[in-house]
Amino acid sequence: MTIAGGSVFWLLIALAVIAVITYIERLLDLRRAQIDYSDFMEGVINVMDAGSADEALAICDETPSPVASVVATAIRHRNGSARVLRDAVDSQGRAEAGRLDRRLAALAIIAQIAPLLGLLGSIIGFIRTVSVLGSSEVVSRVDLLNGLSEGLVSAALGLAVAIPVVVMYGSLRVRLERTIVELEAAASQIIGYISSAKELAKESSKERAK
Repeated sequence: MTIAGGSVFWLLIALAVIAVITYIERLLDLRRAQIDYSDFMEGVINVMDAGSADEALAICDETPSPVASVVATAIRHRNGSARVLRDAVDSQGRAEAGRLDRRLAALAIIAQIAPLLGLLGSIIGFIRTVSVLGSSEVVSRVDLLNGLSEGLVSAALGLAVAIPVVVMYGSLRVRLERTIVELEAAASQIIGYISSAKELAKESSKERAK
C-alpha cells in the first residue's frame, strides 16, 4: 500500500501524525484549563469578603486555569478606575483565549488540505497510467494497476485523514468555547463584585463623614 500510494501517501501520513500530536497536546491543555467555575468563584469572593485580597490572589495563583488568571488580574487592579479594571481584565481574557486557541488552526488546515492532497495523488496516479498507455503498444496489467492503485490509495487516505481530524477539531472547539464562556462569566462576576464593593465603601465613608 505504501508503494502504491506514492509520495503523496507519506505526506498524508506525516499530516496525520502532526494532527494526532496536536490534538493530544491541545486536549490535555484544555482539560487542565477546566475547573469547577462556580465553586472557585464562590471561594474567591468569600475570601475577598473577609478582607483578604492577598489570600484570594494566592488561591488564583495556585489554580492553573485561565479563569483564575483573569480573576487574579481583576484583583490586582481592584484599586484602579472602572475603565482600567475593565481594560486589564479584557486584555488578560484575550491573552488566555489566544493561548488556548493556538495550534487549533493547524487541525483545521490539515482537515481542509488532506482531501485535496488525496485528489492530487489520484491525478498523479492517473497521469502515470495514461503515460504508460501512451509509451508502449503493449502494456502489462501490473503497470496499469500501479498507477490506478496509487490514485485510489491517495484519494482514500486523504479522506481517512480528513474525517477524524474534523472530529478532533470540532471536539476541541467545543471545549474551547465552553472555557471562553467561563472566562467571560468570571470576568463579569469579579468586575461586578469589585465595583459593588467600591460603591459600598464609598457609601460607608459618606455615612461616617455625616
